Amino acid sequence: MQSEIRIIPIRGIGEVRPGADLTTLLLTALTDTGLALEDGDILVVTQKIVSKAEGRLVDPATVEPSPFAHQIAAQGRKDAAYQEVVLRESRRIVKMAHGVLITETHHGLICANSGVDESNVAGGQVVCLLPLDPDASAAHLRAQIRTQTGTTVAVIISDTFGRPWRDGQVNVAIGCAGLLPLNDYAGVTDPYGYTLHVTLIAVADELAGAAELVMGKLDQVPAAIVRGYAYTPSETATARLLLRDPRADLFR
Repeated sequence: MQSEIRIIPIRGIGEVRPGADLTTLLLTALTDTGLALEDGDILVVTQKIVSKAEGRLVDPATVEPSPFAHQIAAQGRKDAAYQEVVLRESRRIVKMAHGVLITETHHGLICANSGVDESNVAGGQVVCLLPLDPDASAAHLRAQIRTQTGTTVAVIISDTFGRPWRDGQVNVAIGCAGLLPLNDYAGVTDPYGYTLHVTLIAVADELAGAAELVMGKLDQVPAAIVRGYAYTPSETATARLLLRDPRADLFR
């Protein structure tokens, strides 16, 4: 049974620029605020600072829009160059209406506009793309933390997604390392003697959502520590486990 969980914001990271050493920025911010990582902590880091550090920024003015991008732009509020970036970051279009694109990214994520984001990008002249491989980004950050501090943590890369049939956005895990992102209760008997069959809890998504409560969208707190949660460690599991097999997807 879980007891107490703490969620601790990491402040003072500052603006992250392409090529920045994200591990150093995070550890310096922790030291400056009198904090330190502990074994068993879960470090939740927003996609935005990972993408910035990895140079996943594009100036739409440098992109030549396709005729299709112009067609989409004519229906919505985004310009054709932006729509072209979205199309290039997508594997397929899931839904298109009123200039809004719901796409499947090359990672297999289903989200609005392929995760291409204009918010919280300094200067306003560029858009931010998702990391090329969020799981690899999480694994690299985890390994660097272990090397530099001797501490074993789990790492989640989070992003904000909308949800079908429900208003509001939530943070979800698009990359992870060091923990099993799903808890499978199939075969477990509940207190009333009923055997569970299909209960599969998206632990990594719930941790990402919980961490967002101390981050906010305007507070410039792009990382947090979740402490006290007894997750299942894993050296091999990734966030790809959270992607539903198309054969089991009733909505495709």
